[in-house]
This record gives sequence, structure tokens and C-alpha cells, in this order.
Amino acid sequence: MEKNLIPISITVNGRRVELEVQPQHTLLKVLQNQLDLIGSKECCGEGECGACTILANGRAINSCLVLAVEADGWEIVTIEGLAEDERLDPLQEAFLKAGAVQCGYCIPGMVMSAKYLLMKNPHPSEDEVRQGLAGNLCRCAGYNRIIAAVQLAASEKEAA
Repeated sequence: MEKNLIPISITVNGRRVELEVQPQHTLLKVLQNQLDLIGSKECCGEGECGACTILANGRAINSCLVLAVEADGWEIVTIEGLAEDERLDPLQEAFLKAGAVQCGYCIPGMVMSAKYLLMKNPHPSEDEVRQGLAGNLCRCAGYNRIIAAVQLAASEKEAA
């Protein structure tokens, strides 16, 4: 083991991985640089924008705020882990149908926050969707379509 590296074991998108990480590296940096999971984005680096949102142990978190060493033993789902058998998650499909994808920079974080919201509340009102996505910023100002996408996913889930 290289000096200053710390071993961790995490489950990412259903796959157990053993890594050696620098103690100062964020979980986001490790996901991007060591596991080539580049869907989550770093924008503010301060937990204000939500572009780096992932699910960790079933909760939405800003991966830019967590040191990778803190994630030892965690189960993590990134935007790349939502699709199954090369089919997009219904929530991802709803974002496409509603035209909610603009530049795409904030969308992975929006989708992950929306996924968490729908896990907790499968049939949110518009106000509940707005509250659930309050930690995510969209610089293209596509909020109406994003909210519509979340509500579409909820309604399609209900119909299924």
C-alpha cells in the first residue's frame, strides 16, 4: 500500500469494490477518478448546487461534501446505476419525455434527488416536488419541465 492511502470497501451500483484512497479525497472525486463514474458533477464543491447528488445507504447526499474514507462500508447508487439491462430508469425516461434535459450538467443530481423523493413519497404534490428538489440548482432555469418530469414519473408508476 502506497504511503498515506487508506483502504475502503464500498458497494457501488450493486458491485462491491475495494479501493485505496487519499484521506483528503472526496467521495465524488473517487467515484469520478478511480471508478470512472462521471455522471455526478462537481460544480460548487460546497454542497449548494446538488450536481453531485448520489444515493448513499438509501439517502440522497452531496458527494462533494463526504470524504471517501467516511464511505467505507456504504452502499452507493450513482446516476449510472439507475439503468438496468441497458434500459433507462422510468424516472430518466420521464425526464426525456418531459423535455427536462437541457445542458445536462445538473440533471444527474436532479434525477438522483427526485429518485430519493419518489422512494420516500411515491405520489408527491407539485409543492412536495419543489421542496424535494430545493437542494438542486439548474442554471438553465428548466425547473417547470423538471417538476413535470418528476410528476410524470410518479403518475406512470401509479398507472403501472
